[in-house]
Amino acid sequence: MPFGPASRLGVSLFDETSPVEWVPGLSDDDAEVVIKAVYRQVLGNAYVMESERAAVPESQFKLGELSVREFVRAIAKSDMYRSRFLEKSPHYRVTELNFRHLLGRAPSSFEEMKAHSAVLDAEGFEADIDSYIDSDEYQNTFGENIVPYLRGWKTESYTHMVSFTHFFQMVRGASTSSFKSDLAGKSPKLNSLVINAKATPVTAPGSTFRNPTLSSETRLGAGAGEGGKVYRIEVSNYRAKAVNRVSQFRRSNQVYMVPFDKLSQEYKRIHKQGGTIVSITAV
Repeated sequence: MPFGPASRLGVSLFDETSPVEWVPGLSDDDAEVVIKAVYRQVLGNAYVMESERAAVPESQFKLGELSVREFVRAIAKSDMYRSRFLEKSPHYRVTELNFRHLLGRAPSSFEEMKAHSAVLDAEGFEADIDSYIDSDEYQNTFGENIVPYLRGWKTESYTHMVSFTHFFQMVRGASTSSFKSDLAGKSPKLNSLVINAKATPVTAPGSTFRNPTLSSETRLGAGAGEGGKVYRIEVSNYRAKAVNRVSQFRRSNQVYMVPFDKLSQEYKRIHKQGGTIVSITAV
């Protein structure tokens, strides 16, 4: 099921759009719709010029010689895919993008990422692509004739909530591409998060939370409080409310570790100073 209103999460278009499926016997115009959907998904919303299109696989698909799954395989193994992603990114970033492009979700665990990275290192790029497309998950989800689609915004795509939150680090709306409009660019986005099985806040587009890279977490209070629990509070768009508006300042992220008995007090303090709490989780 989706987590919260789709319109607030930037995934309303995913919620409202049915998967693109090929049914043998449809027209050439229908085939063109399927082809464009494959390019859009497999290439991560990148623009494809006419000169870049894979003419031979397209023709084979239109003639019924390739299923949608085999056409996806052809595009994912193409020089176009290789030059855009494999040759420009570290291996773990390539693995993140392969999950997005071919399975429509974020990696579910570090073990899963390591397994695919091992195939990429030992057997090569094409064998790694096959490992996604020949998987039981791909076959059970998309079969032979459904174009893969982004489905990681639904909680049932994962076995735990941590990876569900990671999807929103990779995709923040239907118009975002794998590289453009992404602050991470070609750098891995999920590596440390997956290694530590660390959930991230799911925020509305325009207030995306990014983990602080230079500042350390702040612990408030000496003890763990009631029940031995400490809570992690993540705050974005932190703005101090000053009398003189010119002197207002903004810090993108702050993380606080707060004992249970000080939770209410800290909650009030953050809101009084103009912060936006995006996540409160027990540590």
